[in-house]
Amino acid sequence: MTETQRKIGFLVCLVTIVLAVLDLQIVSAATVPIVQDLDPDHGISKIPWLVSAFALASAAMLPLYGKLCDILGPKRVFTGAIATFLLGSALCGAAQSMDQLIAARAVQGLGGGGLMSVTMVVIAHLKGPEEKGAGKGTNMGGLVAGAAMAVGPWIGGLLADHASWRWIFYVNLPVGLAVLAASAFALKLPAHPVRRPLDYAGAALAAAFSSALLLVTDWGGKKYAWSSPAVLGLIAVVAVTLALFLRRQLRAAEPILPLSLFRIRELRLGFAIQAIMGAAMMGAIYYVLIYLQVVRGITSSSAGLYLLPMAVGLSATGLLSGPLTTRGWTARTFTISGTATTALAFVLFATTTGPDTSLWLIRAELLLVGAGFGQLLGQLILLVQNAAPRHQLGVATTSIRYFQSLGNALGAALFGTVLARLYATHGPGGDISTLAQLTGTAHANGVHAFIDATSVVFWCGAGLMALAAVLALRLPRPGRPEDTEQPARQPEPVPA
Repeated sequence: MTETQRKIGFLVCLVTIVLAVLDLQIVSAATVPIVQDLDPDHGISKIPWLVSAFALASAAMLPLYGKLCDILGPKRVFTGAIATFLLGSALCGAAQSMDQLIAARAVQGLGGGGLMSVTMVVIAHLKGPEEKGAGKGTNMGGLVAGAAMAVGPWIGGLLADHASWRWIFYVNLPVGLAVLAASAFALKLPAHPVRRPLDYAGAALAAAFSSALLLVTDWGGKKYAWSSPAVLGLIAVVAVTLALFLRRQLRAAEPILPLSLFRIRELRLGFAIQAIMGAAMMGAIYYVLIYLQVVRGITSSSAGLYLLPMAVGLSATGLLSGPLTTRGWTARTFTISGTATTALAFVLFATTTGPDTSLWLIRAELLLVGAGFGQLLGQLILLVQNAAPRHQLGVATTSIRYFQSLGNALGAALFGTVLARLYATHGPGGDISTLAQLTGTAHANGVHAFIDATSVVFWCGAGLMALAAVLALRLPRPGRPEDTEQPARQPEPVPA
């Protein structure tokens, strides 16, 4: 592969990451125009499935994508994921009903699950021999993902206000086709000539477990009570499928998620920190936006602009990571610093957020959050890729994304439950959605109850990131012998 092809390959990967993250975030800002166009009478009840259908399909495919990369080679899986994503985007843009749109979002999610995770595998293969272990590409990928996550709702609002909501999906087509054409020219990656059996049973169990867990976190305490038969039944499905999945991974000849990976300290700690970060990121983004809208009366489109400082923080740390790496900073150092910085930002949120807090202070705290997450997004992937056996690079890379998805779901459920319970206990009655309709003393009491509940949520986020910092301190120092048992690294298969 020539140097020009490698540079084009890196650019292709970054554009693909933008497609993946934007499409997950951008729809949230266009739900109202979608419902008004497709089903103004009953469509509002189906809005949650626009996000859930994509997230369920994406999370269900993540473990399978990693194994396919190790068996078929990353290029084939990469192009297949993009093609599936583009098919789903075209179907979404052409949908004539809410049910058709939800089904198309599921198809889009099947491809979307591979856009972020498989792209990171491709980036690892694009690095030259002199760059193995360096953060080039991986840091930039994490940076682009975080920035796209922050500005996604804002871009969605612009498209929904000044063009048809269908362009939210149609805009993927020319960009995706350009990515496919460029990847055909630039990505000259080795394919694996040896065909190994695929653990279809393990993949099905992983998909069932992920789907049931996401439904529990999405429905519990919102659509159904936590003690309802529907939620309790789903919790039982989660427990059973997880047990069967672990049993299958111990017995399968080619497991979809080899449990031997957890013997490597960097991998098991990296997976745990990534899951915690995913949960905390939900609190930092979602509940700050709710505070701005509920307490400060800022519209949803204007509230999205407050995430721009967070994107600036992500960009700044991404740009600084390269020079700092040349001065001796390692993935372990970035992980410790990033978790500590994010924990401090949550403490500031918890202690300063009030009905009259300066909005510039909120922006500064979001900038600090971005600086913390910016140190983690790419470095954790780099940490895992450096420690993983070469023949399991695909599984290890997609697994860290998988654990982040589970962390997002569990964090949303944890924070949402804490906020709702505290507000119901100390508020003026009713749920948070009725706060804007209150007046006088009842409204003032409701605002104070909401702020107190939000502070507890932020303290929970600070506690989670403090736990992540403790785990980061347990990461092995570079150059020191590992005191845990590691599987022997196998040589990379001979390219076809």
